[in-house]
Amino acid sequence: MDNFLVSAGSYLISTIFGLYIIIVLLRFLLQLVRADFYNPLSQFIVKATSPVLNPIRRVIPGLFGIDFSSLLLAYGLQYIENILLFAIRGLSVSPVLLLWHSIGSLLTLFLYIYFFAILIQVIISWVSPGTYNPATALIHHITEPVLRPARKIIPPFSGFDLSPILVFIVLNLLIMFIPVIFS
Repeated sequence: MDNFLVSAGSYLISTIFGLYIIIVLLRFLLQLVRADFYNPLSQFIVKATSPVLNPIRRVIPGLFGIDFSSLLLAYGLQYIENILLFAIRGLSVSPVLLLWHSIGSLLTLFLYIYFFAILIQVIISWVSPGTYNPATALIHHITEPVLRPARKIIPPFSGFDLSPILVFIVLNLLIMFIPVIFS
């Protein structure tokens, strides 16, 4: 029974924190790529993050188009999540190691956002190419800065864009490499 409670608690902590961290990272990405903030999905992301993010913005401003306050919020939430996960398992970890592990966890989550955004974009291009949807427009805004350099290496031919395959390979290599550095 005790093992079940630890597993259930870990699952709940990871899910709740993970979903909100993803929303905060999406807000960072949308600002970074200058996506349309009149998009309904963008409006949801802004409304979900503003109550927590606006007080932080008063102290930590953005610089060179980079929203450092949302990065700090995502990092702080990841750090708290890791503290709770280690505590619920009864493990004690040094704060420095926990800071380092949180950076790795956040980078991995960031790469997974790109991985799944590109995967969704590829599936949509097969199922319903050329149709407009607010979500697909945001996905396109997020993924285009990553896919554009890949298209220079592997240009589309015969109507097929194979650049996502190259990006998937690079993303997976980075996802495999991060635990080596940050554990």
